[in-house]
Amino acid sequence: MNASKIIGIVLIVISLVVGYIGVNKIADNTKEINFLGISIEASNESGKQQGFIYVGLAIVLLAGGLYAVKKSGK
Repeated sequence: MNASKIIGIVLIVISLVVGYIGVNKIADNTKEINFLGISIEASNESGKQQGFIYVGLAIVLLAGGLYAVKKSGK
């Protein structure tokens, strides 16, 4: 196993962790309350934006990891 393949696998694992953190950040910053038949939604926009940044970073890391693994396979 060469270094490029190891780096690719590490990037894929890191992307999964960062994606999980991002999805949880988005979910934690959006709350909905039903009170007497009225739905009230409260959201923290800056927290949601951070979550989307984490998800975007996870996608980039995943793509880089997959590229490194495929490149080393040739």
